[in-house]
Amino acid sequence: MIVATGFQGRTVGVLGLGRSGLSAARALEAGGAEVICWDDGAAARERAEAEGLIIADPRRDGRMETLACLVTSPGIPHLYPAPHPVIAAALEAGVLVDNDIGLFFRSFAAEGWERFDTIPRVIAVTGSNGKSTTSALIHHILEASGRRAQLAGNIGRGVFDLEPAEDGEVVVLELSSYQTELARALTPDVAVFTNLSPDHLDRHAGMGGYFAAKRRLFSEGGPDRAVIGTDEAEGRYLAMELTAGPADDRVIRVVSGKASGAGWTVAARKGFLSETRKGRQVASIDLREVASLPGAHNHQNACAAYAACRALNIAPREIEAAFQTFEGLPHRSQVVGEAGGVRFVNDSKATNVDSAAKALQAFKNIRWICGGLMKEGGLEALHPHLGSVTKAYVIGREAEAFALGLPGVEASIATTMEKAVAEALADAEPGDTILLAPAAASFDQYDSFEARGRDFIEQITAKAGL
Repeated sequence: MIVATGFQGRTVGVLGLGRSGLSAARALEAGGAEVICWDDGAAARERAEAEGLIIADPRRDGRMETLACLVTSPGIPHLYPAPHPVIAAALEAGVLVDNDIGLFFRSFAAEGWERFDTIPRVIAVTGSNGKSTTSALIHHILEASGRRAQLAGNIGRGVFDLEPAEDGEVVVLELSSYQTELARALTPDVAVFTNLSPDHLDRHAGMGGYFAAKRRLFSEGGPDRAVIGTDEAEGRYLAMELTAGPADDRVIRVVSGKASGAGWTVAARKGFLSETRKGRQVASIDLREVASLPGAHNHQNACAAYAACRALNIAPREIEAAFQTFEGLPHRSQVVGEAGGVRFVNDSKATNVDSAAKALQAFKNIRWICGGLMKEGGLEALHPHLGSVTKAYVIGREAEAFALGLPGVEASIATTMEKAVAEALADAEPGDTILLAPAAASFDQYDSFEARGRDFIEQITAKAGL
């Protein structure tokens, strides 16, 4: 466990007692703080109380005025669409508000580091899509090349559940906009921005606020190296902000297409990764045969991971070898199996239109299982990518409305996963791909995208005899 420092002998409130909240509360207590915990859910309060944590509403009995800081969980809104009442009370009282990520960056360095030959480093990854795969791939490359590494944040485990860093270790953090927008300290050694597309707009009051939340990872701490996906205008703008000129190699640009300029660029084009520095290609990797990274969007993820590892001086040949042994992540372009010439792919994590569009571009002859709780903006951005869809099988409570947003596509209103899989299997022919890429949130029928993906796998396994 990482110990949270800076609050010894002081009182700290913790709001939200899920994974990150409980982890932060334990770390604060280990650092000598008196911790007052609160959650709106009775079950969460009971679990925390069973651990011996103090449960009390910080708004009552004058407790708020005693707090040195209020640590809030990422999912709890602090500004838009409206602050949680406890956070609103903290802001009114002038209490500092932070989250576990901010505490981690202030607490990560430990006594004894001066004796290390190589100081531990942090790589932090943010963006709209691909950050989980990119983070996991970076972690895999580090371990495959003999570096000690740990993975945490929005993936895996809470940051305070990490083990104290050893000599030369690298911590890889996946960070969502919910985590970067509030953290009072953000000081990674290498920061990665994969891409930007509309998501969580109510939480951030629009695209400007969403981009600003991501941008904080680069503006607050000033990473030694920044890896920036520049396919979108926001990425190009961010890269410009962080450089002194076109040849400044503190920024590594990741592009889809041909590399240009005098700077440091990693590009994915026609299934090949190429690294270019000062106008010269210095390395190239064929990504087409890496089964766990199908499609242009995963090639972009591979480029971002490659760039982050090159920033730590890992050789291209080591990275290429690690690509070949990467197994991918569940629910993200996960190949479940194949039967009768039909391939089954679980991309339940494609919870928004942009990520679903990338999945549709990665395969041909698609029998597409889609639908769920639709997000703002509708499905119009999917229209240019529907040519590979043979038929759609729409699930969810909004199935009929979802199907109406897919012009020119034959659609079945399946409603349930069981029916969608059964129909897709009955219709499928050799060479088809049955793809779950919902383009919508899961919460109308499932607790999470993971639960939705597991249901798909169970239905496919049972009905296709895998």
